Amino acid sequence: MSTLPVPTWLKELVGKNKAALRSAQALRAEDSISAHALHTVCHAAHCPNRGECFNCGDATFMILGDICTRGCRFCAVDKKRPLPPDPAEPQRVADAIKEWNIRYAVLTMPTRDDLSDGGASHFAQVLNAIHTCTPAVKTEPLISDLHGNKDALQLILNAHPDVLAHNVETVAPLYAQVRIGADYTRTLTLLETSKKLAPGVFTKTGFMVGLGETSAQITQLMKDLRGVGVDLLTIGQYLAPSVAHYPVARYPEPAEYEAWKQEALSLGFKAVASGPLVRSSYHAGLLYKQAWENKV
Repeated sequence: MSTLPVPTWLKELVGKNKAALRSAQALRAEDSISAHALHTVCHAAHCPNRGECFNCGDATFMILGDICTRGCRFCAVDKKRPLPPDPAEPQRVADAIKEWNIRYAVLTMPTRDDLSDGGASHFAQVLNAIHTCTPAVKTEPLISDLHGNKDALQLILNAHPDVLAHNVETVAPLYAQVRIGADYTRTLTLLETSKKLAPGVFTKTGFMVGLGETSAQITQLMKDLRGVGVDLLTIGQYLAPSVAHYPVARYPEPAEYEAWKQEALSLGFKAVASGPLVRSSYHAGLLYKQAWENKV
């Protein structure tokens, strides 16, 4: 399989962020994560922004372990038999958020099709522990599709998040090739259902570019997302974790990300983050603030 060369400008951008991992602040963050026996999606997904975010005191906690029950071809998270939920995890996460003095907490999860509720009850316990420990902290659960379980979604919404996030990841025509076990309609339905069950909670999603999608497909994707009321959107470059993963089809230039952002805003999204290294939780608190300011 041929590998598309990474542009020099993108290599330099990734290299700058990796260098930031050697700073004192980033090392303290790593120590705290280890001390609390926590997982982060920053590590599990090989996020290129880890150095920048750790230097800002940001991290996205990954609850319910770091093993996924599905086999998406773009993802670096391990795929094997997961462990049962850890009953001590909610308090450990809450304690770490308090220790870091985090004001906006993003929490994600691997897909847990092995659990009857997809892990929703455990996720709700984590959110409740955070709100008890640090009531002022705003929370953004980035959840799986819960296999379309409406009752499971309600459990998470009952824990009063400020944003409900679930990533669409790619355009509809690429789902069968890229998102093994996922379903485009199920993703849209979850986002639409969240808005119906909790109209006051922002909904958020993100997708990658560089997988082989066309400009027309990107436009249709954004229209579909606005059609189900999604408020916040992130757009970023797909970076293959290894040669065994889905190959990168192209590396869009930075100017294209700005054009997509403006298109998304014109469609009615309240806040958009778009750039080569943007990921779903990148500067999430700032994006929430922008959406709140644009709320009508």
